[in-house]
Amino acid sequence: MASMRTTYLVSCSFVFLAAVGLTGCSAGGAKPSAESAKTFLDGAEKKMNDLFLEFAQASWVQANFITQDTEALSAVANERAINYGVELAKEAAKYDGVELPAEERRKMDLLKRGLTLAAPADPAESKEVTKIAAGLEATYGKGKYCKTPDTCLDIDQITEIMKTSHDPAELLDVWKGWHAVSPPMKKDFQRFVELSNKGAKELGYKDTGAMWRSKYDMPADDFSKELDRLWAQVEPLYKSLHAYVRSRLVAKYGANVVPEKGPIPAHLLGNIWAQDWSNIYDMVAPGGADPGYNLTSILKAKNTDAKQMVKYGEGFFTSLGFAPLPGTFWERSLFVRPKDRDVVCHASAWDLDNVDDLRIKMCIQANDEDFTTIHHELGHNFYQRSYNKLPLIFRDSANDGFHEAIGDTIALSITPEYLVKLGFIPTTPDASKDIGLLMQRALEKVAFLPFGLMIDQWRWKVFSGEVTPENYNKVWWELRQKYQGVGAPEDRPDAMFFDAGAKYHVPANVPYTRYFLAHILQFQFHRELAQTAGCPGTGATPLHRCSIYGSKEAGAKLDSMLKLGVSKPWQDALFEITGKREMDATAIRDYFAPLQKWLDEQNAGKAIGW
Repeated sequence: MASMRTTYLVSCSFVFLAAVGLTGCSAGGAKPSAESAKTFLDGAEKKMNDLFLEFAQASWVQANFITQDTEALSAVANERAINYGVELAKEAAKYDGVELPAEERRKMDLLKRGLTLAAPADPAESKEVTKIAAGLEATYGKGKYCKTPDTCLDIDQITEIMKTSHDPAELLDVWKGWHAVSPPMKKDFQRFVELSNKGAKELGYKDTGAMWRSKYDMPADDFSKELDRLWAQVEPLYKSLHAYVRSRLVAKYGANVVPEKGPIPAHLLGNIWAQDWSNIYDMVAPGGADPGYNLTSILKAKNTDAKQMVKYGEGFFTSLGFAPLPGTFWERSLFVRPKDRDVVCHASAWDLDNVDDLRIKMCIQANDEDFTTIHHELGHNFYQRSYNKLPLIFRDSANDGFHEAIGDTIALSITPEYLVKLGFIPTTPDASKDIGLLMQRALEKVAFLPFGLMIDQWRWKVFSGEVTPENYNKVWWELRQKYQGVGAPEDRPDAMFFDAGAKYHVPANVPYTRYFLAHILQFQFHRELAQTAGCPGTGATPLHRCSIYGSKEAGAKLDSMLKLGVSKPWQDALFEITGKREMDATAIRDYFAPLQKWLDEQNAGKAIGW
C-alpha cells in the first residue's frame, strides 16, 4: 500500500535547470557559500513543484491507462524528474563544508539523500533506466494468469481464490500462475540494478541500497542494527504465532503437505505472498471466539458502494478534528476497476500538486480488508495535507515508515467499539471473544513483520552484488525461510523463476523497510494516542479494545506530529506523540499480551521454530 508521495522525491534534470534559468548549480564555477546556498535552495524549490506536477500527472495517467504511449510519457517525465534530483543531490553535496542556518542545512541533507532511483549522468543510460522502470511496473500491472488463451485471471481474481479456497491443488495452481508473471522481468531488473547502482555511485554511495539506508537520520550501519534490535523484540511473538498456525495447518492438510517442524508452504497461508495470514482465520480460530459479526457481510448487507467505503474512512479523520477531504478528491480518485482498460489496481495514495490535489487509486470491494486499507490510504492523504504549508523540500513524512504508519494507526482503532459507533453492530462482544479478535489482527500484523523486513534484506544484497542474478531466487527463498519460516511449495530454480518480481514493490522500485517500520510505529503511536484518548491500556478498556475515534485530544496530538513533515529528524517527530526518541516494538507485545499467553498454552509440547 505504497503512498505515491513517498514512492519518490520531487526531482528534475540538469538540462531542465538550465532551460528554466535556475541559478546556484555551480553558477560560473563560483565557490559555494552561504549566499549561493540560499539562492540555490530558493531556485530549486520554485522549480521543483512544476516538474513534480508534470511527473505526478504522467504517472497517474500511466497507472490508470496502461498503454505503450502512457508508459513512454511517464518514462520521459520520470527521467526528467530523476535527473533533476541527481543534479540537486550533487549540487547539495558541494555545500557540506559550508556553515548554514539549521533549516538550510536540513534542506541540503534531504536533497542529498532523498532519491529512490539515481539515474546515471550519461543521457542514454538515464533514458534507459527510466524506461525500464516504467516498463517493469507496467508489466506487473498487466499481469494475468491465463490457463488457456480465453481463460485469464487477474490479480484480483487470484487474490479471491487464495482468500477463499482450501484446496491445496487449486491454491498451488493459482500461486504458480501469478508467479509466472515475473520471469520476463528478470533481465530488465538485472539491468535496472546495474544502472541504478551506477547512478548511486556517482552520488558517492556504495550502491543503491546504501543510498536508501542513508535516509534515516543515522549512519547506515546503525540503521541496520536498529532493524535487528526491533526484530529481536517481536521475534518471540512471531514464532509463537507461526508454531500455532503450522500445527493447525498440519491438522487441516496433513503432515505430508505441511511439515510438523519445518517451514510452512507459501501457498497455504491465504495470500499470494504469504505476507498476511488473515484469510486462513477460519482454520486457526480459537474455539468459541466468534465475535458474532462479520464486517464483510455487514458491508454487503448495507449495499455499501465504493464511495461510501471511502466516506467511512474520511469520517474517522474528521471525528479527530481534521477537515474533510477536498471536493477534487471525490472527482479525481479511482475507486472501481474500469471494465475497458488495464490499470495498476495496487492501492495507493497520491498528492499530485503538493498542496491539496489529493487522490487514492484503488479497486475497492465491499469487504473488511478494503475497509481497513481505505483507512490506511487516507492516512497518507491527511498527512500530506497537514504538512502542505511547509517549504516544499519539507513536505514529506518524518521518515517513510511514518507515512505508512499513520493510516495503520487509525486502522488499529477499527475495533468493535468503533463499529458500534458507526451503527454496524448493536453492542460490543464479550471480552471472552478477544482472543479471536486478537488472532485475526495478529494474522495480519504480526505475520507481516518478517516479510516487511526481508524484502529489502534481499534487495540490499542484490544492490551490493552479494546476490547475483544467478542466485536471485535461491537467496529469495533462503531469506523467506530465515525470517518467515515460509518455504517455496516446489523447487524454484533460478534458471526458470524470478519470484521477487511477483511482489509489486520490487518491479516498482519502492523501498519496503518502511512497512516494517510502520508496523512497529503504528503500535507505538496507538499506545500513546490511546492514553490521550482515555484508554489506559488496563482494566475495562485494554489496549487492543481502544478506539481513538471521536477524540479531538488524540487528533490534536497526532496533527502536531504530522505538521512537522520532514522538517525535523524523525526522532523529534516521534517525540511529539510518544515523548521518546527511540522506536519501541514493546507496544506490539503489550497489545497482543493476552494472545501471547494463550499461544504459549496451545503450543505446549509443540516444536517452535523451523
